[in-house]
Amino acid sequence: MNPDEQWMRRALDEARRGHGLTSPNPCVGAVVVKDEVLLGRGWHRKAGGPHAEVEALRGLDARGATVYITLEPCSTRGRTPPCVDALIAAGVARVVWGVDDPNPQHSGRAAEFLTAAGIIVNTGVLQDECGEMIAPFAKLITTGLPWVIAKAGMSLDGRITRPAGEGRWITGEAARADAMRLRAQCDAIIIGAETLRRDDPALTLRGPDIPPEKLQPWRIILTNSGDLPSGAKVFTDEHRDRTLVMRDQPLDAVLHDLAGRGVMSVLIEGGGTVLAHAFSSGLVDEVTFYTAPVIAGTGRSVVDAASFSGGSIALRFTGTEMTGPDLKLRARVIRRGLTTE
Repeated sequence: MNPDEQWMRRALDEARRGHGLTSPNPCVGAVVVKDEVLLGRGWHRKAGGPHAEVEALRGLDARGATVYITLEPCSTRGRTPPCVDALIAAGVARVVWGVDDPNPQHSGRAAEFLTAAGIIVNTGVLQDECGEMIAPFAKLITTGLPWVIAKAGMSLDGRITRPAGEGRWITGEAARADAMRLRAQCDAIIIGAETLRRDDPALTLRGPDIPPEKLQPWRIILTNSGDLPSGAKVFTDEHRDRTLVMRDQPLDAVLHDLAGRGVMSVLIEGGGTVLAHAFSSGLVDEVTFYTAPVIAGTGRSVVDAASFSGGSIALRFTGTEMTGPDLKLRARVIRRGLTTE
């Protein structure tokens, strides 16, 4: 691994610390290096707060140093001053970033400002990894829609409920804890009315791995009839003001509404009808399924066949790992329709 890639991986480690905390801004990390010695590091903590490179430069004599940033530094004033100004003022010799700003109004401008100031610029280092880091932001800024993750815990034969009398849970404690960490990386959770009636889920953040500064995600209930149990947890607990009922609205309209509220990533937790509509509408970007070593035989399907339309969906696996006895599968949606020979 060359030194630029080595230090960019350190910057990516910093960026990951912001997962779920920065919306509607991207997760960004930065490190400051001189003579192959790490001088400073930083990550973007929240919208309106200092950007990663400003955090990394704070309190340093960075003259002659190289700054590695996962995303092109901003060149316009928003809630904070342009980061290119901070880099120039710090007297750094070189700036390296992984991926250009996806906003076409900003992309490439940082290189112009920095080069004009005599700073060496190198871009595209670990571009794919850095691009993955900002995928939700890139989608939001280019389409006006949040990133959508379809999540489910299911049996090996694709059922999300057990046969009658066998209890509620299909997956084990380790998978459910991992799913809670996934929930904490999102800004909103969507379920259908039937899931609310059957399970009365709290849809809250729980467990030791939840950052204390993380806001309770919006809890979105989709319903056609509006016939919902008034005593459900989402309507009566301490986070009831973070519950929204969306009646007779297509899913794309719901997502546009959430984007207007600063939501950058959405987790669809069920049930099978909602997931079927989401897949059929081409609105899912990523899938995280926890598969238990169980054959249920009966029960609700993870994707309701009666509500699914439009042909098959091709995905690309991005990760597999064991979570206790269960298999966690992660994949990205790549296209609709599969060709056959």
